[in-house]
Amino acid sequence: MNAEIVYQAQEDPELLNIINEADLVTPDGIGIVWAGQKLGYPLRERVTGIDLLYNLCAEAAQEGWKIYFLGAAPGVAEAAARQLCFTYPGLKICGWHDGYFSDEEVNGIINNIRELQPDLLFVALGAPKQEFWIKQYKQEINVPVLIGVGGSFDVVAGIKERAPKWMIKANLEWLYRLLKEPSRFKRQLALPKFVMLVLKKKK
Repeated sequence: MNAEIVYQAQEDPELLNIINEADLVTPDGIGIVWAGQKLGYPLRERVTGIDLLYNLCAEAAQEGWKIYFLGAAPGVAEAAARQLCFTYPGLKICGWHDGYFSDEEVNGIINNIRELQPDLLFVALGAPKQEFWIKQYKQEINVPVLIGVGGSFDVVAGIKERAPKWMIKANLEWLYRLLKEPSRFKRQLALPKFVMLVLKKKK
């Protein structure tokens, strides 16, 4: 959960319902941590999608959990899977599929996931598309844990670079991403609106 999605959910009842019904919502953004503090819900720290992915893969390697990757451009999920198997010896990534599929291909993807029976399914279709996809197909897929991880596969595969550690610690990762991808500027316009919404709620 980040500030942009929270603001979008105010205008999209279906998205708001998906968020409220989720078993786990993590504060993926310093804006959410700030808002929580302002509104009396103290949050200890950010929990980004990629950090969650790395930590769960480390745990999966120890526990023997099987993982499936869905999303990103062709070849990226596979590259990310291979990199993680190298990083975490013993990790079982049982399958992957890119995010560039048609509606006609969905049934085939679902059947493939069900046959492989992963314990964890990471969905990297971008927010909020991935959340809608998870909501729509989670019953058919029958995987214990499904988590949306945004653009994490690109970073794991080495396609994109994550912000330097000092920027992450300074809560400036959003700025790094904006500088690297100026096209994100339009999306970032929701941030001041989010701030105003929080301050209004505080009153």
